[in-house]
Amino acid sequence: MPQRLPAVAAALWWGSLTVVGFLVVPLLFVHLPTPAMAGRMAATLFAAQTWVSVACTALLLVLAKRRHAEVEEPWASDVLVWVIVGMLLALLVQFGVSPRIVAKQDLRLWHSVGTVMYAVQWFCALRVLWRTCAPQR
Repeated sequence: MPQRLPAVAAALWWGSLTVVGFLVVPLLFVHLPTPAMAGRMAATLFAAQTWVSVACTALLLVLAKRRHAEVEEPWASDVLVWVIVGMLLALLVQFGVSPRIVAKQDLRLWHSVGTVMYAVQWFCALRVLWRTCAPQR
């Protein structure tokens, strides 16, 4: 089980980004009566998703090197930078971009910035998932 834990963490990270960002939030805007209601709910879901991302990436960082080992795990050498970038993007979106969207500050700009940052985080998670599920070299 410990060998599979990195893949589980990566799958949860990538899966949560996929479900929230590409399925649930768009459905909110289709099915809720007003865009304002959908926006408030989306902000809540994205905030929750941030903490899932932070927890998964933190777990991946912890699992990257066994206790008292001199080298990283085989999967970690290729993807640690992606894990760190993904964690930083999650936190930047939550604490830098999201407050500006909620405050309606230059909404088009900040929504675009947040969308790009979310998509890059999604690709980081996919890269990590792909590597953690690959056969060990």
